[in-house]
Parts: sequence; structure tokens; C-alpha cells
Amino acid sequence: MIRPMVILPPVVFMGLAVLFYLGMARSDPDALPSTFIGQLAPQVLVTPLGPDAPFAAADLQKSGVKIVNFWASWCQPCRAEHPQLIALQAMGLPVYGVNYKDEATAALGFLVEMGAPYEKMGQDRQGRMALEWGVYGVPETFVIDGVGKILLRWAGPITMRNLENHILPAIAQAEALVSK
Repeated sequence: MIRPMVILPPVVFMGLAVLFYLGMARSDPDALPSTFIGQLAPQVLVTPLGPDAPFAAADLQKSGVKIVNFWASWCQPCRAEHPQLIALQAMGLPVYGVNYKDEATAALGFLVEMGAPYEKMGQDRQGRMALEWGVYGVPETFVIDGVGKILLRWAGPITMRNLENHILPAIAQAEALVSK
């Protein structure tokens, strides 16, 4: 007779190995799922950051592709991705910034030091907008189409590789939809 304590450890190990394999075998391990893909962007809940008015939902529904970027001055990956946001701005794309759970003076100092890629920005001091958008942490970036629908959610810093392989193709897809 086989005792359960002899069989149980190998069965548990095999079950965990299968779960691990399935988790690693995703087509894009960097992508996090989002229920908002293809949906209108959730509401914009920001307060002013600096002297200018923050962006609003109406800005996201204007024609043309837009980028929404959640960031913070205390976030080292946000610092690393900043040159790619400047590059998107230089391409003529409106980039809207959501400063996440940050001190206004630190956030504005960050932009003075690194450059301001944002056409408009706002502060999400309590993290309420991030929660509405399903943000896991900063940085996170969304590509929005010409009617305000989310085409891509990118969790983590935008590297040159990510920009070329994911962000720019999503932008091209959005622009192709507009031209139809």
C-alpha cells in the first residue's frame, strides 16, 4: 500500500511546476492584462500641478493619438523612461502626465531637472485616478486613440526596446484607425 505522505510532495511539486511554466509561457511576459483595452479611458481625477490647468477627460477625447503617463519624482524607473517621453513629445504626440502620490515641489523640481514632456499634467495625490485606471505602480503609460479609447497599457518604464516594439506600433495602429 502506498502512503499519501510519499506521493503528496511529488504531486504538489509537479502542480507548482506546471503553474510556474504556464505563468512564464505568456506571449508577452512584460505585458499586464487590462480590462480597459478597447474601452473609453476612465475618468480623469487630477488636481493642478503647477500654475497651469490640469488636463481633463475632454482632452483625451480630442482627435489624434495621445499618451497618458503616470509618474512620480521618487520613482527611479520614471527617471529612466523620461528620455522616451521627451522623444514622444518631439514626435508631436500630446503626452499627459499624472503625478502619482507625490509632493508638488518635488514633482515640479523633477520636471525642471529632467525636462517637461507633458502637454498638460495633473496631480493624483491620493492615488484615486490610478486606482480607477487599474494602475499597479509607476511608471505606467497608456496609448489613447482619437476618440478616447485605450489601445495599449504599458506597465513599467518605457525603454527604447519597449518604445520600438510596443508603444510605436500601438501609436501607428491608432493613427491608421483615424485615417480610415
